[in-house]
Amino acid sequence: MINKATNRKSLASIVWFSIIASVLTILLKSTAYYITGSVGFFSDAMESFINLAAAIIAFIMLTIAARPPDKEHPFGHDKAEYFSSLIEGILIVLAAIGIIYTAVNRIFHPQPLEELNIGMGLSAFATIINFVTARILLHYGRKHNSITLEADSHHLMADVWTTVGIIIGILLVKLTNWQLLDPLMGIAVAIYIIFTGMKLIVRSTDGLMDSKISEKELKLVKQILNRYATQGINYHSLYTRRAASKSFITFHLLFPGDLTIHDAHEFSKTIEKEIITASPLAHVFVHLEPLSDPEAFDDIQQKNG
Repeated sequence: MINKATNRKSLASIVWFSIIASVLTILLKSTAYYITGSVGFFSDAMESFINLAAAIIAFIMLTIAARPPDKEHPFGHDKAEYFSSLIEGILIVLAAIGIIYTAVNRIFHPQPLEELNIGMGLSAFATIINFVTARILLHYGRKHNSITLEADSHHLMADVWTTVGIIIGILLVKLTNWQLLDPLMGIAVAIYIIFTGMKLIVRSTDGLMDSKISEKELKLVKQILNRYATQGINYHSLYTRRAASKSFITFHLLFPGDLTIHDAHEFSKTIEKEIITASPLAHVFVHLEPLSDPEAFDDIQQKNG
């Protein structure tokens, strides 16, 4: 196996951008809700509390994921990242339920909104903070293939569009004086938040269930192996799985019987290096078998990938 580790500790430090941004937006959005009494601003402030909780959880899980392999966890701790996005998804759904409850209560017990201009200004400033933070997290998440940073980024961007929608709704309330728009906007935001949370839950659960690598990455691996098949080195039993930033690839190589163990091993090392060049965070496991041995084909019928 050729191992190429990634520095998850540096990613954990990046989460501090999200933590600081969440604290600032909580202060801004809570103030907007306090001075206006708007359910829309309340839902927006609630989502910022979720952002803070999610960022703290992300920091903890990325710190765990940064730990090197040990006796109890020989494949590393990278899957801790999936727990982060799973917990974040659950928190999002729970917060959305609270928002819907508050909004429905406001429908039956309406109250006039006040100081809307100040509220919209505070929310707009909070949106700028979230947008900048989301772009930073997305950049590093894609660069280091971190599901935690990407999930946090997408959540913050969802918050950005949520706030934009709320500001538009509050502006319509101001122009039309139709107070019902405020709780209705809160319910619409909550439904959108639930959708975002469920996507995170599904993606995290899929990762915890050892899903295969992406079709693009799998295609590159097969192209490399098929090229060597034209030289008389066949393969079968190709299995893959994803663990956050890492991918694990295992397969059997079938060599002509007259090839020495040394030469077969050199071929396998060359193939491993090509695969890791194509997929830098891959961990490759190869089992060598002779073409002349009928038992080498026992599991040839199992579907590759």
